[in-house]
Amino acid sequence: MIVRLVRGAWKILVGIKDALVLILLLLFFAALFAALSARPNRAAIHDGALVLRLDGTIVEQPEEVDPFAALSGRSVAHQYRLRDVVRALDAARTDDHVKAVVLDLDRFMGAYPSTLVEVGDAIRRVRASGKPVLAYATAYTDSGYLLAANASQIWTNPMGGVLLRGPGGSQLYYKGLIDKLGINAHIYRVGQYKSAVEPYMRSDQSPAAKQAATAMYDGIFDEWKQVVAKARPQAKIQPFLTNAAQAVEAAGGDLARANLAAGMVDKLGGRVAFGQAVAKIVGAGDDMPAGNFNAIDYSDFVAAHPMSTKGAAIGVITVAGDIVDGKAKPGSAGGDTISKLILDGLKDDKLKALVVRVASPGGSALASEQIRQAILQAKAQGLPVVTSMGSLAASGGYWVSTAGDVIYAEPNTITGSIGIFGIIPTFENTLKKIGVTTDGVKTTPLSGQPDIYGGTDKAFDDLLQAQIEDGYSKFVGVVSKSRHLTPERVNEIGQGRVWLGGPAHQIGLVDKFGGLQDAIAEAARRAKLDPKDVHAVYLEKKPSDFAKFVQAFTKKENGDDDDGDHVSADLFGHFALERRETMARALGDARRLAEGGSVQARCLQCTALAPASASPSDTRLLDLILNRLTR
Repeated sequence: MIVRLVRGAWKILVGIKDALVLILLLLFFAALFAALSARPNRAAIHDGALVLRLDGTIVEQPEEVDPFAALSGRSVAHQYRLRDVVRALDAARTDDHVKAVVLDLDRFMGAYPSTLVEVGDAIRRVRASGKPVLAYATAYTDSGYLLAANASQIWTNPMGGVLLRGPGGSQLYYKGLIDKLGINAHIYRVGQYKSAVEPYMRSDQSPAAKQAATAMYDGIFDEWKQVVAKARPQAKIQPFLTNAAQAVEAAGGDLARANLAAGMVDKLGGRVAFGQAVAKIVGAGDDMPAGNFNAIDYSDFVAAHPMSTKGAAIGVITVAGDIVDGKAKPGSAGGDTISKLILDGLKDDKLKALVVRVASPGGSALASEQIRQAILQAKAQGLPVVTSMGSLAASGGYWVSTAGDVIYAEPNTITGSIGIFGIIPTFENTLKKIGVTTDGVKTTPLSGQPDIYGGTDKAFDDLLQAQIEDGYSKFVGVVSKSRHLTPERVNEIGQGRVWLGGPAHQIGLVDKFGGLQDAIAEAARRAKLDPKDVHAVYLEKKPSDFAKFVQAFTKKENGDDDDGDHVSADLFGHFALERRETMARALGDARRLAEGGSVQARCLQCTALAPASASPSDTRLLDLILNRLTR
């Protein structure tokens, strides 16, 4: 009897095991088929409209897709590489297959100001070539409208419209919460304008930080208005900036109609009407439903137009995202990772020059110096080094930038923020609230320090403040030497103050205006090469096979409007998504500041201008908090 029971149980277990193996195999082959079928196909280019469905943000260096979020079916924010978007648009001008370009901005979450201007310029070049560019969105906000303004024709849904807000807004301050919890935030900093630590020591923005932020926002907003006016001179946007409610009320409360009357948009219509308009230009298959048209997939088009490999090699190292100690994945700049990429690229002596592309708000001072030292190895080997600032190169990002022989920036690049800080929280007051105290024996004034239970003492605080001041002195020294400015002058324009590219050029923090291609051309000339006879070699870690698989698995077919994956959002839906992403990013910023394991050279004001799209880890943090609050 017992033997029969054991045999029966064994058969059940074997059956379960076989079923699980079969299910796993089926899932594996299904996922493999999906990945292979979604892989960009260079041969799939046919006559039609190149569709740029920008469902997410445009960044310097995309992060790796979170595999758990992607494979679980959860919505994953897309990130589009800036240089790929610009290359696709420039290739569209001369590719005979491209009869028009469609900008689908329905779920566009933005980009930094200089990135938007660069993409807008590329859109205008397509338009100037004689090919129509049609933009569509249910609801436009500032970032999307800056791109759309460069199009030949702007469409919006009659239930949507254009709502312009301008840069600025609120940020979180934690001093009240810290006091209630009894946490003692020990802050060590140098820089009158170093506002990154203010959320931990104030309940509001300091006058100095407000002054610096106002100057930065005003400069960015002025350029935004100039770009829109140049691209779309017929648009009467001023009433919508000064008193949008009055402008809309004059149109009976219909925002889209008010936009149309002001010349801000050209056509009102839903997706079907827009698709039919595009089909009249590029054609549509006989079996296509109404509203569809012959579309060219963005990924396939980028694959069909690879970067040139002709001529001498100019190395390009990208320092994007937070600068952190140790190793880091794409989207963040790990000191070990970036320095290894540079040193490995220098080993074979094929590079004729090095361009340092910086798009970072800073981070670890230690990692910033580690990256700078690796860049200096290129100089030691006789290679010219040119820095190309992207959307932002502030604090630790500027520290890294100083290694260049010449620094290029855009007029609205966010830079400067020369200053450093450190934060150590202690919980002696928190413990007192629940009746817990501390005591012990010390052999030196620094025994047990930093004591997170009993608090830091004056000797320790003085020591760390001295270290911060020494770090700031080193930062000033690096800038002084590289920029040929006196330390006194660097300290005057430093103090943590943020500068835009235009004023930064005037005070000597940058040398020339221009983008990445201008920097590559400059590097070629300094290497005594013809800029037309060089190509860029990007020193970056190649995605793993698993990362490629996940990216392919989550890839969207940009030209298919009937895939069920694209959900339009009106203004309320757009704002809800934007606020959620902004909250997640703010919580992530707070966590990164609190967990910073070393002296920080970071610009918090820079992240206030970041596109409203959070990283997967920040989104998970927000989900965790919301789940706890709603239990």
